[in-house]
Amino acid sequence: MKFKLGVIGFGNIAKAIVTPLLDKQLLRPDEIICLVNSKQSCDNLKLNYKYKINIYHKNSSEKNLVWDCPLKILAVKPQQLKNIQEINFNREDKDILISILAGVSLNKLSKNFPMHNCIRVVTNIPITIGKGLTGISWSHGINDKNKIFIKSIFEKSSKVYEFPEEYLDIFLALTSSAPAIIALIIESLGDGGLSGGLSKKLSEQLVIEMILGTTLMLKDSNLSPSELKNMVTSPAGTTIAALRNLEKKGFRSALIESIIEAMNKSKEFH
Repeated sequence: MKFKLGVIGFGNIAKAIVTPLLDKQLLRPDEIICLVNSKQSCDNLKLNYKYKINIYHKNSSEKNLVWDCPLKILAVKPQQLKNIQEINFNREDKDILISILAGVSLNKLSKNFPMHNCIRVVTNIPITIGKGLTGISWSHGINDKNKIFIKSIFEKSSKVYEFPEEYLDIFLALTSSAPAIIALIIESLGDGGLSGGLSKKLSEQLVIEMILGTTLMLKDSNLSPSELKNMVTSPAGTTIAALRNLEKKGFRSALIESIIEAMNKSKEFH
């Protein structure tokens, strides 16, 4: 498929999608046309981004060039969707628009971009280090050939899962919002180490290594979380004392409800 890729918005996630394509020479810099919100953002990217792609800001005379690309990635904030105006270049077939806007439904995208076949994508911040999780839902106009091609774009930096759209909001809560929850847990456990006399830096390093080791153990040994918990927990020991305190504080329920809250917030953008 020969095309120019249009990118509307070029924050961390958009960069994480596009950069591996350039690194692997699957696209040339001149094949990417990027539209950003301000001249300052445009100038910063031209100065600091490792590839010399075509970058324009929303008030430039070249701003409409992005709409001439048959494949586009929409990567603005959900609140900015109302400011994006579709432009028709009168092609016989519909263009493809990939939206990574949290919570914005295919139905809403199709209404805003009627001259496009829309794809809704949810991905998460570890995509920026090539360890992302990406969920995809397709509109009816996407054929199998294009599905394979679109998945290949995201497979350069993440594991890709296909879902009926009804599951994307909970996928978003578990994979896109939860990294902040994990970061908060790491920070809090580090503060526990600090309270016990360790330095903040060392405490957080120990917590991160502990989580990495625990996660790999769960992944490689096929243990369930409950089984691993029981391996560590001995009668009248330190671990059950810690777990008992968490249960008294409603820790488990708080985590469950945080995911449900994130899912419901995502649905508000529909």
